[in-house]
Amino acid sequence: MARQHMEGELPILLTGIMATLAGIGIARFAYTPLLPAIIEHEWFTVNQGAYLGAANLLGYFLGALAAHWLSERFAPRRVVGASFLCIALSFLLCAWPGTFAWFFVWRLVSGIAGAVLMVVGPSLALAATPTERRAHVGAMVFTGIGLGALLSSFIVPWLLAFSLTVTWVALGLLCAAAGMLCIAGVRRLSSAPAARSASREDHSAPGIGLAVWLIMGAYALDAVGFVPHTLFWVDYLARENALGSEAAALQWGIFGFGALCGPFMIKELAHRVGWHSGLIVAFVAKAGAVALPVFSLALVSQSASSFLVGAMIPGIVALTSGRLATLVGPAAHKKYWGQATAAFAAAQALAGYAMSALYAPLGTYGPLFTISSAMLIAGVVLVLLSRGAERRSSFHAAQSRRS
Repeated sequence: MARQHMEGELPILLTGIMATLAGIGIARFAYTPLLPAIIEHEWFTVNQGAYLGAANLLGYFLGALAAHWLSERFAPRRVVGASFLCIALSFLLCAWPGTFAWFFVWRLVSGIAGAVLMVVGPSLALAATPTERRAHVGAMVFTGIGLGALLSSFIVPWLLAFSLTVTWVALGLLCAAAGMLCIAGVRRLSSAPAARSASREDHSAPGIGLAVWLIMGAYALDAVGFVPHTLFWVDYLARENALGSEAAALQWGIFGFGALCGPFMIKELAHRVGWHSGLIVAFVAKAGAVALPVFSLALVSQSASSFLVGAMIPGIVALTSGRLATLVGPAAHKKYWGQATAAFAAAQALAGYAMSALYAPLGTYGPLFTISSAMLIAGVVLVLLSRGAERRSSFHAAQSRRS
């Protein structure tokens, strides 16, 4: 039975995992360990490097807005293939020193394509998954985020020993290979039995309304908590605190390992306590982990912060996706997941630019971790409120049916 599940779900997992691998795991996370090297090799200044990171966040917002529209008007295989091509080119065409404008445009393009993959890939996977397997598969498709972070944490430092150019080229080729696997998965989805049965299900679900908007609001606040570790963590440890590139690379490796473990942890958490309670636990854990470096930079504290933030990044993504699916149903999931991703991306882009701008006068990343932790606590409040809103929506729907 387990073997049958694995064989039947292979196209689904290939589609989702490869999409999330490139969409955030490489397009976003591979830039973080590259940032100190770009500054050291004097390709760009510290501030310019930070703004290039923020360009990816802006692109992610634009891509999230366009993803649903694109997927409704073009074949999914074409949308996915074009997105992978754009991400691969964004690395290959930045493999040599160039102008700030050139790099900015391609970091923007990588963000747009990454968001499209993050919306379309998991939605295709979820729609092709039988109801009883969605909690399992819904978490597993986001392992690509952690896999990308883990690969970048080990591959990027090793490649940098050769040159920056070799590193950019290798990452571009890695994205191209992931794209081939993803497209192979997408081609087989249409013939998967789960895809046909899913389309015949009754996807109506109560709770569309305030509960959905509260979950989206919490997800947007999570985006603020997402920024310091994904943009500044390596530079904060290696340069600002003079811990060195090797120590920082170790922490980025722990971060990547946490991101790979996160979906497995969340799968068990959601199975035991449900999507709603699991989301609360994840937000609280991430808030504490983001704030930890403010109080201590001991090795244990660094490692705990790296692992937990890494784990909760794909964890909260998977939990939010699953929570929305329970509220709106899989048929409407792509639409609302696209809106949630757009809200996340908008908050992330604003936070990225605001924090890059704040860094200049502050001269330290420390306060940015405090701000992000506070935003995550606010996210906990919104998730708690969503349950009450869902119950009220369900009650009013039941009253309407009786009247």
